[in-house]
Amino acid sequence: MKVVRIADCKRMPWKNGGGETVEIAVSPTGSSVEDFDWRISMATVATDGPFSAFAGIDRTLTVLEGQGMTLEIAGMGMVHLGSTSDPMAFPGDVAVHATLSEGPIVDFNVMTRRNSRHRVVRGHLSDLLQPDTDADLRMFLALEPITLEMQQGPVSLGRYDMALCDRSDSPSLVNNESDGKIVLVQIWS
Repeated sequence: MKVVRIADCKRMPWKNGGGETVEIAVSPTGSSVEDFDWRISMATVATDGPFSAFAGIDRTLTVLEGQGMTLEIAGMGMVHLGSTSDPMAFPGDVAVHATLSEGPIVDFNVMTRRNSRHRVVRGHLSDLLQPDTDADLRMFLALEPITLEMQQGPVSLGRYDMALCDRSDSPSLVNNESDGKIVLVQIWS
């Protein structure tokens, strides 16, 4: 199990130059936006505009903060995403244009090459602790402070911190004041 603190994450410009991304995790370690197997990031979107294209990539977008945005996705039409919407999966190599609803938003983005697959779910920790056990990697993004009980002891996560767990890690919920709102990411290689 590895804990990634949002404050320690690498910041980098968008591929299309239109903003900045906070890279939470990438595989293999040190990969660029051109050669990763999978990549997890967050970004603040402050203006309307096109998404960067990523050939051979599938992506899932989750709005974490703000009034949301409408995505016009080639071949899929228009979809509105807000801070309570389910995560939206779409091909990374089709034309996508975002129109903000009312001011900036913060989004969470998961991308995998098509020889892998991923699933992203937003919910409560108690409901998502028993995800598919055949996933190679499970990641818990804390949307509020939570504590996970791990084999090596309790692990506290602040807002937007993430725990990356392989198949051998079996977290459980510990004395949280709330039920722990999270985003669960699962990746199969």
